[in-house]
Amino acid sequence: MGKRNITAYLPNPGRLTELLFPGTKLLLVENHSGKIGHTVVAAERDGKAVMLHTHHTNRVARLLLEQNKVPGLQGYCIVRPEVTYGRSRFDFLLQKGNTQFVLEVKSCTLFNREIAMFPDAVTERGRRHLMELAELKRQGMRAGVLFIVHWPFVRYFMPEYHTDLAFSRTLLALRKEIFVRAVAVTWKQDLTLGRRVRELDIPWPLIEKEAVDLGNYLLILHLKKSENIRVGGLGTIFFHAGYYLYVGSAMNGLTQRIERHKRRRKKLFWHIDYLRDKAEFVAALPVRTSEQLECEMAGALNKISSWNVLAFGSSDCSCETHLFGMKDDPLKSQEFVSLLLRFRIDRLAPKFQKN
Repeated sequence: MGKRNITAYLPNPGRLTELLFPGTKLLLVENHSGKIGHTVVAAERDGKAVMLHTHHTNRVARLLLEQNKVPGLQGYCIVRPEVTYGRSRFDFLLQKGNTQFVLEVKSCTLFNREIAMFPDAVTERGRRHLMELAELKRQGMRAGVLFIVHWPFVRYFMPEYHTDLAFSRTLLALRKEIFVRAVAVTWKQDLTLGRRVRELDIPWPLIEKEAVDLGNYLLILHLKKSENIRVGGLGTIFFHAGYYLYVGSAMNGLTQRIERHKRRRKKLFWHIDYLRDKAEFVAALPVRTSEQLECEMAGALNKISSWNVLAFGSSDCSCETHLFGMKDDPLKSQEFVSLLLRFRIDRLAPKFQKN
């Protein structure tokens, strides 16, 4: 059979930037009713299936609960799924003796090597769930959240504070009030669940240290056509059409700095302000940490970029530049996303030995 285009429904509200690249193999099921002919169930990474269908995550949670494979919830039986309290609907109402337990389940598909993180996009709904679970606990019920990671090789779980600092700080603040667990599961190639279930360590002291509103960032801009642009003291510079990646840092008020870069109308001060005045905003990717990683990130970007602009944004360090160019959208480049994951996630692994 020759190649053909298929429209498929993806029941997952996340961005999945770290999984969905051009050429990624997707596992589909055929829909026998409805307007869309297929549904995406999973994506393949390194030859293994990663479950994307959020409804399957709840089925997995039910199975793990019934088999007493969720640490801390052994002996609880499921009273009913989808229970409503206040403004929110939660996944399960459990009971053990006279004790009732409200459980919310979250599907985690963001991981790299040893560490998994949630969420991969800002989730105000998820943060509200945490606060309402805590309120139920104060009213005398037990309540908590279970993160199910769809990758068997990870050992640690952390909230993804780079993308959603508010959710992460809320989870950190409520960790002693509500039940919080994370487990990793295995999916076979035929999309049946493997037997192995691993409880993941959650390094709370490290999270408290790293989940802060300061650190470094990657700003991505798109210049639609080549043009000469005056850049402050650097004078007039010729910029090729394409995508530009700027490495910056804000060791105080990272969110405020990023919001400033998003705005086009402002007083031009830094080198990047002059380019931003002409180019379209694409994304701002924070790497929150108390460490100064700006120059290290610039060195890594220099190795994968197509060109750079000398002396741009690097007047206060020894780097040649902090601005790099690419012909195509870096967010669709597996090489770039791997670089981002290295600075956001993988660099944390050695720190687990210290916490």
